[in-house]
Amino acid sequence: MFLENTINHSKQSGWMEVICGSMFSGKTEELIRRLRRAEMAGQTVEIFKPQIDTRYGLEEVVSHNLNKIRSTPVESSNEILLLGSTCDVVGIDEAQFFDSGIVEVANNLANNGVRVVIAGLDMDFMGRPFGSMPYLMATAEYVTKVHAICRRTGNLANYSMRTSESVNLVELGETENYEAVSRRVFADHVLNKTLPE
Repeated sequence: MFLENTINHSKQSGWMEVICGSMFSGKTEELIRRLRRAEMAGQTVEIFKPQIDTRYGLEEVVSHNLNKIRSTPVESSNEILLLGSTCDVVGIDEAQFFDSGIVEVANNLANNGVRVVIAGLDMDFMGRPFGSMPYLMATAEYVTKVHAICRRTGNLANYSMRTSESVNLVELGETENYEAVSRRVFADHVLNKTLPE
């Protein structure tokens, strides 16, 4: 459960929140929910996403159930520091796709009084820690891990299993390329190298 920091200091104190989990687990939905609440409270909010993520359009962050919020696509993490330093709240979606500088950028923003809300995959399609997400999770004040439901077992889905033949680390896609699966299914099909059903 996430408990928002409600302490009112004379000098605004920043912090980092990380929302992580598998594909189709509601990470972006939760990111949008938190940012909308900040907007409703009259806070200045800016949302950033990696420029390579064009699945739903260039200037919006969109959840799988099509809830959306305006965003700024950026090529590098340094642009986030430049564009977000005067905001009360900075949102970052698909953080696993950013360069390693994202960790320093997020910490610099938080150290300067900005609330930083980050969403991203914690593991890649092979079940390995993905990009800078482990470092963001380690330095965040709050980490929320969300889960999908495995359609094959009905258990919590913790893994993003790739169903296409691609072996590239970054393969943008939706249900045509990925399935959220439980540990048992992931072990059977990926770790034991059998083909998905």
